[in-house]
Amino acid sequence: MTGKAADKAGKSGRIYCGIGGWTFEPWRGVFYPKGLPHAQELRYAAERLTSIEVNGTFYSTMKPATYAKWASEVPDGFVFALKGPRYAVNRRELSGAGDSIKRFIESGISELGKKLGPLLWQFAPTKKFDEADFGGFLDLLPKKADGLALRHVVEVRHDSFCTPAFLALLRERGIPVVFSEHATYPAIADLTADFVYARLQKGKDDIKTGYEPKALDAWAKRATTWAKGGAPADLPRVEPKAKIPAAPRDVFLYVIHEGKVRAPAAAIALIERV
Repeated sequence: MTGKAADKAGKSGRIYCGIGGWTFEPWRGVFYPKGLPHAQELRYAAERLTSIEVNGTFYSTMKPATYAKWASEVPDGFVFALKGPRYAVNRRELSGAGDSIKRFIESGISELGKKLGPLLWQFAPTKKFDEADFGGFLDLLPKKADGLALRHVVEVRHDSFCTPAFLALLRERGIPVVFSEHATYPAIADLTADFVYARLQKGKDDIKTGYEPKALDAWAKRATTWAKGGAPADLPRVEPKAKIPAAPRDVFLYVIHEGKVRAPAAAIALIERV
């Protein structure tokens, strides 16, 4: 269900479908029309997608003016998901990340206003679960920035996180874990918050739409189930018998990483299905 339909029905969260970033040379002439000025690529992408996950914020500190410019180039209803900085997540003791988190939050992200989506905190595949330290990190994540409500989500990529203790930390704070469709990363579809975030990473460039139609149909069905408050029966959970509150949830789906050239086509195909 798309945003307008969801709002009208009042019984489903909004479903956002997008890609990672908007500057990728192989998209020129494939997704972007040949000859489109590079400065117009964000505007073009945002007119066809409903969200973009920004990777640049992981590596660099942006300025308020940059966020304001991004916001001005996308339509109402479009949102950016921002990756938290590497300095906050790539450290031995996560509970010491307070200053890095603070700098990121105060760098001007609130300039995005209603176009600010989730803040993604992505951890290295080598990072193992430490209950006390990870809980300390989660407690550092602020709920607001300049009066703007913040949504945080974590992506963990080590099997040690496949434990009820990790899920308990998330549920206590209302933070979801990314569902990663990936060849090696753990796939955790347990619901722990009021929104869902999934990264689809098995696309193929030799398929025009990135994924086969049946696979796109399946993901559209899962997204709709999540949005209506349910849990897809075909995805793995650490606690399959846990009771899940049947409340509408916003859903963020990003076609990313593998099959990157066709990622925009896959995201558009998903938008057409939901």
